[in-house]
Amino acid sequence: MKKIIFPFLVFALVVSSFPVSAQNKENQIVVKQRKNSEEQMKKPYVVLISIDGFRYDYIEKYELEFLKNIGQKGARAESLIPSYPSVTFPNHYSIVTGMYPAHHGLVGNNMLDQKTGARYSLRNEKEVRNPSWYGGTPLWVLAEQQQMLSACYYWPGSEAPIQETLPTYYYAYSEKTPIDERIKEVKNWLDMPQESRPHFITFYMPEVDHAGHQYGPDSPEVKDAVHFVDESLKKLFDILNSTGLPVNYIIVSDHGMINIDQDVLLDFPVKVDPEELDIVKNGTYISVFVKRDKNKSDKIKKWYNQLKEGKNKEYYDVYLHDELPEEFYFGGKNDVYGRVGDIVLLAKAPHYFTNHKLAGSHGYDPIKVKEMQAIFLAYGPQIAEGRKVKPFQNVEIYPLIAKILQLDMPKHKIDGSGKIADEILKR
Repeated sequence: MKKIIFPFLVFALVVSSFPVSAQNKENQIVVKQRKNSEEQMKKPYVVLISIDGFRYDYIEKYELEFLKNIGQKGARAESLIPSYPSVTFPNHYSIVTGMYPAHHGLVGNNMLDQKTGARYSLRNEKEVRNPSWYGGTPLWVLAEQQQMLSACYYWPGSEAPIQETLPTYYYAYSEKTPIDERIKEVKNWLDMPQESRPHFITFYMPEVDHAGHQYGPDSPEVKDAVHFVDESLKKLFDILNSTGLPVNYIIVSDHGMINIDQDVLLDFPVKVDPEELDIVKNGTYISVFVKRDKNKSDKIKKWYNQLKEGKNKEYYDVYLHDELPEEFYFGGKNDVYGRVGDIVLLAKAPHYFTNHKLAGSHGYDPIKVKEMQAIFLAYGPQIAEGRKVKPFQNVEIYPLIAKILQLDMPKHKIDGSGKIADEILKR
């Protein structure tokens, strides 16, 4: 394969899955004076790997030898079903909390907290590191609370002190650290003395998502990106397996990718009155918040009726907050933190709310738009061999990993049932 260089940093100003303000190569951050308990030293290891934007069919579509082999030797799902909306931050956080986005609070890559007026976006480093946005108990927090050390080589939420807890080892997000250096650091973690060695590790790869946005899922650039990932993961496995430790690998993606209609680019369909409305755009959906006053309910009805008849109305649907589809677990009582919006506009695939040309994207209903579906593979000493499973929702990954690591589940309710763990793990 030809050597490829990913020219994504400029384009990442628009579509990057992580904050672009932290693009310089970063040093490792270590929370000192932590040790594994004697009980946790005896537990297995899990490396959770995310390949952002890796569609469910890319392994066969682009003939990826290593990932295909891992899927045959270990466990593989026909597809992994993202939570709605099928975008990066909400789904990465659903994977590590076992909760739907409206339940854990990250309902989009961009959000508004109407109570405080604060806005969250991927490029707002201060808010990305603000724990008030993050509900649930991420796996690294669950582990640390039980005296099991964790390490994150990038993951949404890992830079925020959620429940006053950070991973013992982590990095601020950067796309300038070469893949070989990142692999080497994971190996260094597993070479540490038992009392200092993390048992839960996350590892994130952005290349496929960047290529999909800029060039589309059928492009030569995506083909190069997925082959780069396939070869990089083989390096990672070979190097980590040399440790002789009982490492279990969970390989996932957060969502898929679809070609976007280039002829009709959607904008907000009516003129905005900033005195009455706050707008939050997330590509495939727009949240409309009507500002609070004694006539709010009447104003919601007024704007709802206007939006139903707005420009390009045939390319989007309009819902009141309490009338969003139940299968989304998104509106009504599901919206625990009140971040979804009083009115929600949903673009119909392959249309998209944007003011610039975009070859590919995601965020649609993952059941109706199969291109949104992702991958799940698992391999290691606790994983059943040659196990094929039907598509399942990504909230099931949390109880699976907790079971491998033999961690007690959090006291609060999660949305994952634990059924997939029973199918995939050895008995």
